[in-house]
Amino acid sequence: MARPTKLDWLQPAILTGSLVPFAWLLYRAVRGMLGANPIATALNQLGLLALLFLLASLACTPLKILFDLKWPLRLRKTLGLFAFWSALLHFLIYALFDQVMQLGAIVEDVLKRPFILVGFLGLVTLTPLALTSTKNALRRIGPRRWQRLHRLAYLAGILGAVHFLLRVKADLLEPAIYLGVLAFLLAVRLWDRLRKQRLAAQRP
Repeated sequence: MARPTKLDWLQPAILTGSLVPFAWLLYRAVRGMLGANPIATALNQLGLLALLFLLASLACTPLKILFDLKWPLRLRKTLGLFAFWSALLHFLIYALFDQVMQLGAIVEDVLKRPFILVGFLGLVTLTPLALTSTKNALRRIGPRRWQRLHRLAYLAGILGAVHFLLRVKADLLEPAIYLGVLAFLLAVRLWDRLRKQRLAAQRP
């Protein structure tokens, strides 16, 4: 039997805490508390949750690089999966309630409106990452290919932030902040990669 560690509470705490905004959104929907346009409110909040979860997931490795914190790595997969499920719910509410599952109208809307196209591509990018998040998938495709595939998370983050940017149109400060955070996280990863390559080149 595995011995408990000081951080055994962390994963269930993050899991429980991550479910809270979904429960609160559902409660407000049932009680009719989502305002004059409940579909738009649900879409906006789920889309923002997807972006926040994805940025939190992408921050785990830079935290390890910059501060030598190992515990965030335990949460990376959970946060990434919550990002995927938030994005999927975001799309399903759009398809079910906004477009009433009319496939032709959905395709036309995706092709006609750039912000919807970018958001849809973000969901498509997240899908293979969610499908390969298990240990069996890691063993099946191999660690190197798995790592290359999961670098798509940064592309998904860029697409999500650009989707937000195109959606709000006027108030660009908030999506610009998310893009800035994403750029910083990517810069940390690139700096670490170049540093490791330079150290490897200096070895006899």
